[in-house]
Amino acid sequence: MNKRKIINDPVYGFITIPTDLIYDIIEHPFFQRLNRIKQLGLSYLVYPGAQHTRLQHALGAMHLMNETLEVLKSKGVEISPAEAEAATIAILLHDLGHGPFSHTLENLIVTGVKHEELTLMMMEKLNDEFHGSIQLAINIFKGNYHKKFLHQLVSSQLDMDRLDYMNRDSFFTGVSEGVIGYDRIIKMLTVHNNEIAVESKGIYSIEKFLISRRLMYWQVYLHKTVLAAEEMLIKIIERARFIFSERILECSSPLKWFLEKNVSLEQLRNDESILARFTELDDSDIFSALKIWQHDEDAILSYLCSHLLKRKLFKIELQNEPFQAEKINACVLAAKKIASLTEDDSKYLVISSATSNHAYNPTEESIRILFKDGIIKDISEASDIFNLSVMKQPVVKYYLCYPRELA
Repeated sequence: MNKRKIINDPVYGFITIPTDLIYDIIEHPFFQRLNRIKQLGLSYLVYPGAQHTRLQHALGAMHLMNETLEVLKSKGVEISPAEAEAATIAILLHDLGHGPFSHTLENLIVTGVKHEELTLMMMEKLNDEFHGSIQLAINIFKGNYHKKFLHQLVSSQLDMDRLDYMNRDSFFTGVSEGVIGYDRIIKMLTVHNNEIAVESKGIYSIEKFLISRRLMYWQVYLHKTVLAAEEMLIKIIERARFIFSERILECSSPLKWFLEKNVSLEQLRNDESILARFTELDDSDIFSALKIWQHDEDAILSYLCSHLLKRKLFKIELQNEPFQAEKINACVLAAKKIASLTEDDSKYLVISSATSNHAYNPTEESIRILFKDGIIKDISEASDIFNLSVMKQPVVKYYLCYPRELA
């Protein structure tokens, strides 16, 4: 069987599957599950075109990895065929552990467990199934391999993950501010002292990348309407878990199992059946539950589900300072009067929290600019854009969500 298939991607055109092993991994149910998980969660409520999936993103990141490895090899960087395949597998599987609605419900379905930890467990399971053939990919993913630059291509502030999701998310949302010169950036990549660096003539593309990243966060990822919808979905799952302590709600078997139990990371590692249950979960489990629960006898659960399904979203206010306690208490009091709620119940309808955007995090590995004289500088020092250093500071926004009836 010919496994060197060609995939027609709407962003990059034709993508080639480079090896037979990678084809087999793509065909595996673990990977195919990503086709049922939206890349941008509930963002489609604001940008109707944002219907692309984690699988599409993973394939796009795989394509960019292939392109990058070829560029590096053309510049004399030693990368063996085994290393190239392993780095490609590592980026292909980097999102394997995402659950329904990706980041929105992280730590809720599987309590307190991050998707990176689930990804690693699933990769190790795949390694068993493929007789140890992806061990090198796991080492690169974990950062344990001696060629540090391969891990940086998988996970850093200038990795193939970010290059693809910036480009792909701007394409499907129609937000042109997110368009980046990914091809130019890749052509400018090199390796210096075992780490990824950018040749100095690519500095303007990196500046554009960081500015676009900041704009995409406020216009797409942290759009206030998306935040309101996500908070509603979070409260639905929290309310459902609370109800499960008293009675069973109708929903899919895997979702029911996780809502009934608080699974720890240690339990996941010691019981393979729990991981198998997790791999049965995707967006459809949540959607089907919402459609059932909108008719539930619990007034709060039915209210939240029906309003989210009908896009009757909470009103949200954003500001640069924390909301005064008087403002929050007034909303809580109004909610209690209108819906005859208890103090504990009002927390499901009045939500005060904060979100932040860090376009360039100085505490993580820096984006290194390599000049012709061999000098290396951090992008914030090398850039002549006055406000680029400002992007090292996180921007925090405080928000207050509540039903529109309370406005």
